[in-house]
Formats: sequence, structure tokens, C-alpha cells
Amino acid sequence: MKEEFIIEIKDVHKSFSSKEVHTGVTLPIRRGETITVLGGSGTGKSVLLKEVTGLIKPDRGKVIIEGEDIVPMDEGDLIHVRKKIGMLFQGAALFDSLTVAENIAYPLREHSKHTENEIKEIVAKNLELVGLPGIEDKLPSDLSGGMKKRVGLARAMASEPKILLYDEPTTGLDPPNISRINNLIRDMQQKFGITGVVITHDVASAFEISDRIAFLFKGKIIFEGTVEEAKNTNIEVLSDFIHGKLEDD
Repeated sequence: MKEEFIIEIKDVHKSFSSKEVHTGVTLPIRRGETITVLGGSGTGKSVLLKEVTGLIKPDRGKVIIEGEDIVPMDEGDLIHVRKKIGMLFQGAALFDSLTVAENIAYPLREHSKHTENEIKEIVAKNLELVGLPGIEDKLPSDLSGGMKKRVGLARAMASEPKILLYDEPTTGLDPPNISRINNLIRDMQQKFGITGVVITHDVASAFEISDRIAFLFKGKIIFEGTVEEAKNTNIEVLSDFIHGKLEDD
């Protein structure tokens, strides 16, 4: 039986003026797995997430989500694809002037037909899910960095996505909050079957949360495999990266 891939990135090339960022990225992602893309700064990891959401168009190549190539799609066509995808941004990206409840409700009010009562229930359910019940009326300025990330995750989950993209989910957090976020990423997969795509520099977290690891280097994925295969790799640049010896570009 053919293996089911929920996302297929095929021979993607992307340049910004004279800088080549992707020079043939190919990465199949299985439904229900958590895969972490490792790589140094400036290797185009975050660009990859934006290509998956259609925010950035590759110069050539295909980005296939559940059988549909999104590269040729215009903004109108992309709406139904984006409903399948939730995103946890690096800085949580909460609106400072909105309460926690309003932040989580925002995408539901914009893109769903839920009543206000239903939205209220969804907000409460998702705050419970990330271990922050009852903080609906707080403002982002009242929250720690770790709490902001969890509210960001609650917002990403509110639309019941099939795919969750995590951009540096543990950056700037202390060890207890790193552990909390890692546990939540695993929970989203195990409880809801969500496919997770994680971009991170945090090798320890990557090993803890991932089913597979991919390594982006000089515009291409030069390794994909299990955590054990990554730990035991004979690819020198990956081994150096894992052991903190690889200089960022």
C-alpha cells in the first residue's frame, strides 16, 4: 500500500534577489507524524513553513497538501487549504490590545460560522487543553513567555487543524516551560492525530518530540530519518550540528 503523505515538498527552489535559499528541497511528511527540521540560521527553515502555508511562493517545485499543489493557487483558492493548518509563531504573535479570549477567538470570528456561545466554549476548551483554564480576561502583557506560547498554541488549535506548524516553539523559554511545550506538542499528536512540523535550533527538544528528523543544509534536505538514525549519523555536518560544533552561516 502506498504510504500516505499529508504534505509533499518536491524539488522546491527559492531565491531572494541573488541569495539562493532553497536549491531543491524535497521532503515528504507522513500523516500523523511529528517531524522536526533542523538547520543553522539563514538556511531557510522559516521560509519552508511559509511555503507550506502559501505565504511565500517557490520559484519552482511543488508543495502538495493532501493531494493539492498549492503553488499555483491564488489567495482565494488557498483559503480552504489554510483551514487545515494551524501555526505557533516564534514570539506567539498575540495581539497586545486583545484579551486572551479575543486572541484565541480571532481566527474563529474571521473564518468560521460559529456562534459567540460556541466560540466561548471553544476558547475555554483550548485553554484547558494547554493547562491555562480561566485566564480568558487577561492581556498578553500579564503573561509570562511560556504562557504566551501556550495561548498561541490554544489559538492555533481552535480551528481544529490537521497540521500544526511550530516555528522555534521553545526559543527564549526556561527549562520547565520548554518541557511543558514539548509535552503539549506530543499531546496534540497523540490525542488528535495532528501532523506536526517543527522548526528549531533546540536539538534536545527535537529528539524528545520527533518521530523523524530532517536536516536542511545549503538549500537542500541532506538527511531525513528517525531520531536514532540522526544521533548515529555519519553525515559530518549533521553530527557537528547535533554536538554544537557547526557554525551558523
